[in-house]
Amino acid sequence: MRSVRARAAIGATLVVAVALVAAGLAVLLVLRDNLIGQADLQAEVAAREVAGQLALDTRYEDLDLDDAEDHPVQVTDEEGRVVFVSKGLQAVSGTRSPGVSPVPSASVGATASPDDDDDDDDDDGDDGGRPARGEVSSDDPDLSDGTATVDGKHADYRFAAVEATTSAGITLTVHAGAPLAPEQEAVDTVRGAMLTGLPVLLAVVAGVTWLVTRRALRPVEGIRREMAAITASEDLARRVPEPDSRDEIAALARTTNETLTVLEASVERQRRFVADASHELRSPIASLRTQLEVAEAHPELLDLPGAVADTVRLQALAADLLLLARLDAGEKPGAARLEVGALVREEVSQRAGDRIPVTVEVAEEAAYEVNGSRGQVARVVGNLLDNAQRHAEGLVAVSVAADGRGVRVEVRDDGAGVPEDERERIFERFVRLDDARSRDDGGAGLGLAIARDVAARHGGTLTVHRAPEGGAAFRLWLPRGE
Repeated sequence: MRSVRARAAIGATLVVAVALVAAGLAVLLVLRDNLIGQADLQAEVAAREVAGQLALDTRYEDLDLDDAEDHPVQVTDEEGRVVFVSKGLQAVSGTRSPGVSPVPSASVGATASPDDDDDDDDDDGDDGGRPARGEVSSDDPDLSDGTATVDGKHADYRFAAVEATTSAGITLTVHAGAPLAPEQEAVDTVRGAMLTGLPVLLAVVAGVTWLVTRRALRPVEGIRREMAAITASEDLARRVPEPDSRDEIAALARTTNETLTVLEASVERQRRFVADASHELRSPIASLRTQLEVAEAHPELLDLPGAVADTVRLQALAADLLLLARLDAGEKPGAARLEVGALVREEVSQRAGDRIPVTVEVAEEAAYEVNGSRGQVARVVGNLLDNAQRHAEGLVAVSVAADGRGVRVEVRDDGAGVPEDERERIFERFVRLDDARSRDDGGAGLGLAIARDVAARHGGTLTVHRAPEGGAAFRLWLPRGE
């Protein structure tokens, strides 16, 4: 039951079984009703035929009952006494009276004598108020289930009761039966065929469902085996097989391979990040250790400012790495309301030790607020200003203006700028375009990477263009707060 194939086969078999049983019962009920209706019609026809003869004052012994074996007849009078039964009828139930022994009656079933006919002619049709002939009731017959024993054979019957009135005004009730054996035989035959064919059909449904499901899930098994092998080998470069079909399993395989591609890139990025971080941390730690060892041996040679600088650099690098780790972990920015123009002015006012004074220009219509973390947005502005100070020759400018449904912050400098083919690479971690620049002057290569990650977390973008002054122009766009 843990197998999808088994559950699918069992489920399909149960559904088909329920449907077939319901359909079979419906067919049997309809068939039985139709056959019983035919038996009712036969019984009514037989009863009306006998009633018509009685209405014509036919004597009991002269009644035409050629099919008495198939249609037993019992006639009762107004008081329920049996006055006539068909030949061979030995027992009956389901009629007005269970008796099969007729009670003699001279006034019932007698025909008029010739003398009576002459007298009637002489009387010019005067019959003293009696009807010239009897009649048969036109009402629907009373139908009932019963049994009858004819010539020693006991069987079930449907009886129809029809009233007939003789010319003498006597009302008789004719009970004629129609056998139910054909109906029972037909129903039994159909039921037997269904009971015989149902297991075979269910076995076919189960087998076909099992085979079809097995064939459909075969690619899934291939995907599972490959994923197990990837997990065991830790080789994220492998991919699961993609079937040629265009169904959901093929889509699953493609999505799995896309996930593996993203996971491989993420793991490779993480490995590279760890390697670069270890490389970057090695230099300040080694420098600080060297200074401390020299100071221990020769206290008079201690370079205290250098040790402090290395410690500050190490602290900044650790802070950058911690922030990147939080961003990679999916940390969401806060929901504070920030006025970008005021934040830029405040950030610039705190930079008293910059090599080049920063020019600030804030448009009046840029007083839009954005949602996010004040500290992280300020970190982006600070990183962009640090980058501009590092490369500028004599100009660093920052402007804030409205841009569509957001706010644009642009930081420009008049330095060498960024080559067009390097404008995406500079946002990678630990990337320095000037390899000749020292690590102390050039930083760790994390500032722009942090700035773009923070912008993306806030739903914005960070791009670099050529400034009118010839240097680089970094454009930070953040969506306006709702």
